Amino acid sequence: MKPNSIAPLLFLIAVSMSSAALAQSSGIRRAVVQKGDVSVPNREAVVARVELDPGVVAGRHTHPGDEISYVLEGEGELLIDGEAPRKLKAGDAFVIPAGKIHDAKNTGTVPLKLVGVYVVEKGQPLATPAAAK
Repeated sequence: MKPNSIAPLLFLIAVSMSSAALAQSSGIRRAVVQKGDVSVPNREAVVARVELDPGVVAGRHTHPGDEISYVLEGEGELLIDGEAPRKLKAGDAFVIPAGKIHDAKNTGTVPLKLVGVYVVEKGQPLATPAAAK
């Protein structure tokens, strides 16, 4: 590698490391486990593992498709616009229709862990932030 080409590489590494540190410090961790086509044209399924640290709020957002989630561990609250808050605990599941604004909060003392299956439009971001209430 030429000496003058090392600086841009080091810069990219530093930026990616700081981005990872910011994402982890927010108290939310998301990891896509699997992604694949479904039988509906222009749709795909995304399976993700999501963890929220105690007291963390995910933030109001929407998805370009349906979310089907199962709570593995912990306790929380699901806040879907137009609906009463819903308490969540290990073993619970929920479905959120496409485009519905929602939020989640860890109300327990351990990480809230869930598996989410999203059947979404291909090429769209998995989640889009929504305006605060």
